[in-house]
Amino acid sequence: MKITTNLGYAGGFKRAVADVAEMEKAGLDLVWVAEAYGFDSPSLMGYLAAKTETVEIGAAILPLYTRTPTLIAMTAAGIDTLSDGRFSLGLGASGPQVIEGFHGVPYTNPLGRTREIIEICRNVWRREAPLVHEGKNYTLPLPPERGTGLGKPLKIIAHPLRAEIPIWVASLGEKNVALTAEIADGWLPILFIPERAASVWGSALAEGAAKRKGLGELMISAGGILAIGEGDEVRQLREFQRPMVALYVGGMGAKGKNFYNQLAVRYGFEKEAELIQDLYLAGKKQEAEAAVPDEFLELTTLCGPASYVKERIEAYREAGVTHLQVHPIPLGDQSAASLIETVKEMA
Repeated sequence: MKITTNLGYAGGFKRAVADVAEMEKAGLDLVWVAEAYGFDSPSLMGYLAAKTETVEIGAAILPLYTRTPTLIAMTAAGIDTLSDGRFSLGLGASGPQVIEGFHGVPYTNPLGRTREIIEICRNVWRREAPLVHEGKNYTLPLPPERGTGLGKPLKIIAHPLRAEIPIWVASLGEKNVALTAEIADGWLPILFIPERAASVWGSALAEGAAKRKGLGELMISAGGILAIGEGDEVRQLREFQRPMVALYVGGMGAKGKNFYNQLAVRYGFEKEAELIQDLYLAGKKQEAEAAVPDEFLELTTLCGPASYVKERIEAYREAGVTHLQVHPIPLGDQSAASLIETVKEMA
């Protein structure tokens, strides 16, 4: 497996990039850069490209609704060129709270948009002909009745370094996961429990794989907090995951409209998911965090003695994970880089 991590921001962005440069020397294969509603991630990824040499740089994710499909393609081609072919484009729908609340864009037809954006991006990068696309969500050029009538098919002026930039999709719903397995190069699941992945995702992945054409094996990036050591102190580091799980399962959406809550239910935590959501939406965040099952934290992290962590890595491998995603927490004389080096040997 390749070893990946998420770019952290706690100590400032420049400090985080310096840490990535050290982890790169230790064998880190890929760093994922989030956007959400903070700084725009392409600016950060361009800076990363300038400060690193070998580590791959992945957007995780660029939200579908925040840019036109052609701007997404142009951005990906630009970062890929700046990084000498080290870029991976991660796409996702985000959620209506961010898309409609922060961007003021209707959160409509995420599956259809995903399919069309991927098709448009690949056509832009190939430069085989001026871009023409007729779809439910995007029509290029814009029809005369919807604009000035002056639009014309164009090719991207620059020549992309690669005509096939890897595209990953962050998806949770069964239809979206099936679509990912059909048309994407990679899949970015969240709160991934390897022992239960087959029962939750197996049918959707198989449905998409049956329609997959012209692509290699679906890559999967998943993991969690990484801490290696003995004793309860190490296992207690799983607690860092608790606020995030409570936020996603409890607060990312309304009743009946929370993808992460539905995921927890499908994993077998139905009563706990309902309680977490009720508490979180009532403003009782600490109580919601306390309601997150310890078992859920254990199954979504890699914290414990080296032998235990190696077992967890094997569980991810058996679940089809190709890119182990870790958030290293060093202890004692450890460093993030030394943890990457250790887990690289295990994987």
